[in-house]
Amino acid sequence: MILLTNQESAIIDYLYTAERDVREVVKVTDDYPELTIGEAYQLQEGLLNRKLSENGTKQVGVKLGLTSKAKQEMMGVNEAIYGYLHDDMLAFEWEPITFSELIHPKVEPEIAFLLAEDLQGENITEEDVVKATKYVAPALEIIDSRYKDFRFTLVDVIADNCSSAKFVVGSKWVSPNAVDLGNIGMVMSKNGAVEQTGSSAAVLGHPAKAIAWAVNELGALGKGLKKGDIVLSGAMSEAISFKPGDSVIADFDGLGSVSMYCK
Repeated sequence: MILLTNQESAIIDYLYTAERDVREVVKVTDDYPELTIGEAYQLQEGLLNRKLSENGTKQVGVKLGLTSKAKQEMMGVNEAIYGYLHDDMLAFEWEPITFSELIHPKVEPEIAFLLAEDLQGENITEEDVVKATKYVAPALEIIDSRYKDFRFTLVDVIADNCSSAKFVVGSKWVSPNAVDLGNIGMVMSKNGAVEQTGSSAAVLGHPAKAIAWAVNELGALGKGLKKGDIVLSGAMSEAISFKPGDSVIADFDGLGSVSMYCK
């Protein structure tokens, strides 16, 4: 259990209640401009520990963010970020997403990896990731930054668990060796109209490379991924916003499709 300072406790309470009460807030760095990336990850851990204790949920995996070079350049950084997935974030294709439980949600297409074995270390490679993966599947991540107008710095978004809200995993799970993971095309449509196209190559060149990066970052902290974890490897295109009544479907080459409906 991490020991929190008064400042850290105040920031965690600020972010936790914003999500709980479904209201947007000004970004943390407006009041605490001196916060570092390392401190932001400490805040993220404190926020997640509070969710685990107060919501009776459990950790089920990891999500990656800023895995495209374009997004990194836009944020003025040169590496990805990571956050955590809890079981109460898991949504299902057959159950509508309730818009009133979210602030200003967007959805982005990703490839989910289901691990067959633990993965930890500081020299993990793409090959190690693929070897440790039992299945891959199409997925949609619903991001919902708690910050006003979806505007934030790198420190802010890390502290806010990388804007995580919900995720949906498709019903088709395939072996990672049955598809060319580095070259999967994707088309995402909303209400029948194409909104985004993309490729798994946009995810740091290969989604397993993005996951290897995250494992190595976690390894430096003495952490890692566990057998049974779900890993969302990063967005394959820009996110799109949605409203009540909207349906979104993403079709992936070789992986099938995944969909969501909002009420």
